[in-house]
Amino acid sequence: MNESGSDWTEELERWLAPFLERLGNKARRRMCPRYVTGLIGPGDRKSVQPMAARFAPGDYDQLHHFIAAGVWDAAPLEAELLVQADRLVGGDDAVLVVDDTALPKKGSHSVGVAPQYASALGKTANCQTLVSLTLARGEVPVMVGLRLFLPESWTNDPARLRQAHVPEDRQAFSSKPEIAIEEIDRIMVAGVCFGCVLADAGYGLSAPFRQALSARGLHWAVGIPRQQKVYPADVALIFPVAGHDRPRLRHIPDSKSIAAETMLSDMAWRTLSWRRGTKGRLSARFAAIRVRVADGPPQRIHDMGGQHMPGEEVWLVGERRTNGERKYCLVNLPDDTPLKTLLSRRAGSASRRISN
Repeated sequence: MNESGSDWTEELERWLAPFLERLGNKARRRMCPRYVTGLIGPGDRKSVQPMAARFAPGDYDQLHHFIAAGVWDAAPLEAELLVQADRLVGGDDAVLVVDDTALPKKGSHSVGVAPQYASALGKTANCQTLVSLTLARGEVPVMVGLRLFLPESWTNDPARLRQAHVPEDRQAFSSKPEIAIEEIDRIMVAGVCFGCVLADAGYGLSAPFRQALSARGLHWAVGIPRQQKVYPADVALIFPVAGHDRPRLRHIPDSKSIAAETMLSDMAWRTLSWRRGTKGRLSARFAAIRVRVADGPPQRIHDMGGQHMPGEEVWLVGERRTNGERKYCLVNLPDDTPLKTLLSRRAGSASRRISN
């Protein structure tokens, strides 16, 4: 029951109305609200038969057909979802959170199932992994993208793909960062408004992912491993003299790249609070410095071997939590951005709110 005392199923049908218009088929428009009601309504058993008995008496066959045999183009529904999500939480102060969603599985027949790292479980497990995109503003998240990742154990096995009826346009391998960029493009084309893309280190360690975001003119904050190499922001490119007094044909940086944790080790760390949690104000110690990421083209530099050249200038932000955990992220906001703004936009802050 809602606050006005009316039947919550009537309110649900009003909310579903724009989505039902996109379904087209009259029978689907009738069965969809009953299926959704069965999923979120009372009752522990969520299989078709008990749901039909509770919310669609006499319509078991139609409800079963809607779930098991109903095939339709998902694109119109996905387009409507983006419209409604943007209306609800879109805006310049919204964030788009890129993450993984793991579905633990037994057996080997579910499409994409394989032993792989499941972030929700914190370990490697037999599961399906989906790349998820969530639009969030304040404390309100709306999932706007969810796409299955196929490990190479699947994409390298054509017979397995055919047996599982994987569409031909989905059979080529795509990394999770590549899938995320494709989904971000889809969301941007739809006109969804957001101010920053957030992602954890699983995506942030990918230089092509960061570079693709920057190429699209997006602000981003991504987690990185502590070993991520960076240069000082004022690193200069020089043409050193080689043997026989001949200048080298390619310039090199005048300093060596170092790990992110090393770059911040001698910084002055400040204790700051960035928002209120369920148990009071959240605080930790932070440090931030402008750097250039070592993700440019690789090049041999003297006796150091192959090194990545300096890339984009960004903020490097470090976080030391009271439990001893340390986190690092890169943020490409302007160089005059206040530290508290960096904290609100850093990778992990919004995703922790969403997961909690």
